[in-house]
Amino acid sequence: MDGAPVELQPAPLFAEIAQGPAGGAAHWAHTSDGLRIRAGHWHPDGEAKGTVLLFPGRTEYIEKYGLAAAEFAARGYATLTVDWRGQGLSDRMLAERRLGHVGHFTDFQKDVKALTSLAAQLKLPQPWHLVGHSMGGAIGLRALNEGLDVNACCFTGPMWGILIPPLMRPLANLLGSVAPYLRLEQKLLPTTALDQYVQITPFEGNTLTTDPEMYRMMHAQLAAQPDLVLGGPTIQWLRVSLQECAELAAMPSPALPCITFLGSDEQIVSPEAVHDRMARWPGGELDLIKGAQHEVMMEAPEIRAHVFSSMCRLFDQHSR
Repeated sequence: MDGAPVELQPAPLFAEIAQGPAGGAAHWAHTSDGLRIRAGHWHPDGEAKGTVLLFPGRTEYIEKYGLAAAEFAARGYATLTVDWRGQGLSDRMLAERRLGHVGHFTDFQKDVKALTSLAAQLKLPQPWHLVGHSMGGAIGLRALNEGLDVNACCFTGPMWGILIPPLMRPLANLLGSVAPYLRLEQKLLPTTALDQYVQITPFEGNTLTTDPEMYRMMHAQLAAQPDLVLGGPTIQWLRVSLQECAELAAMPSPALPCITFLGSDEQIVSPEAVHDRMARWPGGELDLIKGAQHEVMMEAPEIRAHVFSSMCRLFDQHSR
């Protein structure tokens, strides 16, 4: 019947590797262009103060944020996160499922709409707040400018610019320009691999975290569930991502309370773009974390405690 509520469709959640709060669950959501994406949620004991909409980065998956959900739950918040299209157990975009690909970067906004519709259907506690990490920071900033209904927002290592070595920039621009004509859009970006970064990169010298336990956890999750693996991006992904970063840079900052966390040793996203954005965010705060790398929510215990406590203090101030 038209207008009838859509029945909730349970999806797998690998609770043993997620290590999230007890009682977590996952569901399928459907996008307007016909894709099936997976969303997972956890709740605190007792009445929740609100819900964190956690937008993960490229290559990531729900279970990676089980420990983050536990941190939020300990501070009174539910968490809802997602496997973006082409990631985790959501529909992959290419026959080679390990290729990170998207047709248009704004396609991710269809995933956002499916996710928030599911959140409403699940009656997740209000108010909602946004946490966007890396690529999820780019998706989140556009979603905010398009009216995502949250009371406050936080970002960690947001992809508002991509850190490309100066000598590589001409090659990146050239690849982006010629790829559509040479039908290279679905080819793996040079210097990357089909295996996921943590599978082939030793802890020593990695660009994600200084915490060996968290790095081992990421490796163990992928070993336990190989279907979650996502390797390097396609040339098309880089092309549309660079376009998105340029478009985001021209957008105003949303009129929302915001804290952005950036590691002093960031090597993946552009620190310059993050500094520029936060200098233009009235009332926004940039928290520079000494000694941290890209994954500040998966850094050393004292850094994690600082990040989650700071986020939830902001949310507490705007949860009434």
